[in-house]
Amino acid sequence: DMRMSQSGMSAADVVNTWSQEELTRILFAYGEESFARAIARNICQARQEQPITTTLQLAEIVKSSVPQRVRRAKKKELAKVFQALRIEVNQEMEALKEMLLAATEALKPGGRLVVITYHSLEDRMVKQQFAKWCQGCTCPPDFPKCVCGKVPQGKLVNRKPIVADAAELEENRRSRSAKLRVIERSAAIDE
Repeated sequence: DMRMSQSGMSAADVVNTWSQEELTRILFAYGEESFARAIARNICQARQEQPITTTLQLAEIVKSSVPQRVRRAKKKELAKVFQALRIEVNQEMEALKEMLLAATEALKPGGRLVVITYHSLEDRMVKQQFAKWCQGCTCPPDFPKCVCGKVPQGKLVNRKPIVADAAELEENRRSRSAKLRVIERSAAIDE
């Protein structure tokens, strides 16, 4: 199912009804899966015989779509496929984008926004949005004076994301992929 709520499309709907092109797109974009095309093709072929109704069925299709040498070396294809389906079903990237934009409106000068991400897609989006907020004048360097009037909306509290140390990893293995980023709203912004 993979839905955070019980409304909307489920992972089963995506797997059993979406075109090969759409499946390839989400597997590549949200799972960063290099074998997305083969996996999508095999999903479409398998569902012609019977609907895919269990995670084990899907897991077997994914395993058969990836070369054995890669399966032995990486063992991450299943996680990537399920991640891609979960992100699509719950529209997670759109929700994150909406939250980041709403945060700019809600954050008072001097206020801090703290975001924890768990995979590279989320982290990239947060990093890029924070960089955009920190960007000031965009005038060419040879201009004697700023004419764009653009001032930074915030400043990074930490240049690099905060990640779990060895002690935290020992206590909480799930924290291994977590990255925490913090930005502070500039006090100079006029409301």
